[in-house]
Amino acid sequence: MRFSIIVPVLNEAATLEQQLAHLSRQCANLDYELLIVDGGSSDTTVHIAERFGRVIAAPRGRARQMNAGATVASGDTLIFLHADTHLPDDAFTAIEHALLRPEVIGGAFRLCFNCDKWPYRLVAFFTNLRSATSTVFTGDQAYFMRTPSFHAVQGYPDQPLMEDLEIITRLRAIGKVVLLPQYVTTSARRHEKIGLLRSVFFMWYLRTLYKFGVSPAQLQRMYADIR
Repeated sequence: MRFSIIVPVLNEAATLEQQLAHLSRQCANLDYELLIVDGGSSDTTVHIAERFGRVIAAPRGRARQMNAGATVASGDTLIFLHADTHLPDDAFTAIEHALLRPEVIGGAFRLCFNCDKWPYRLVAFFTNLRSATSTVFTGDQAYFMRTPSFHAVQGYPDQPLMEDLEIITRLRAIGKVVLLPQYVTTSARRHEKIGLLRSVFFMWYLRTLYKFGVSPAQLQRMYADIR
């Protein structure tokens, strides 16, 4: 199995080198390609990324950047990885094992934060519980999917927010998605910036509005205001 790892980035110079070096070590014995999709960084993100993989320029926006990476990907399996999320060491074996089942077309990992404080463990617990019971995942959980399945649902929708919820809904309509037992580790930096509870409840609020038909563009304006 050939893996295409797609990492959308924007001004990630502070942490990107450590992330990509760690990822490169994990992939040392794999058939893979690393596609770093830059949305117009103004720092040294591109310079750092060029040392580890192929850099692709794309219009700013996570969905657009991930789609741009998938368009040129050559792998059988696509992995969409945020720049501040680390995969578990056995991630690729776990994905390959899951995709041995022909009915499985994709999935994600369980979530933990790089902060051991109990509020973060509690948030991760409820996130994983929701994922286990409803197969609804967040982008932080490192989506993976068969390349033909990605193209069958026409990729991520071109919208500024909730693209992760939309694509998983589309994937569930054509096949089975699974939550793997392994954990990715994602940075707590975004929650720490504005406060964990405020951040979590605000995102739940936005998801609720999205379910009731509020447009992604309007949600993006609200998201930009609080951030």
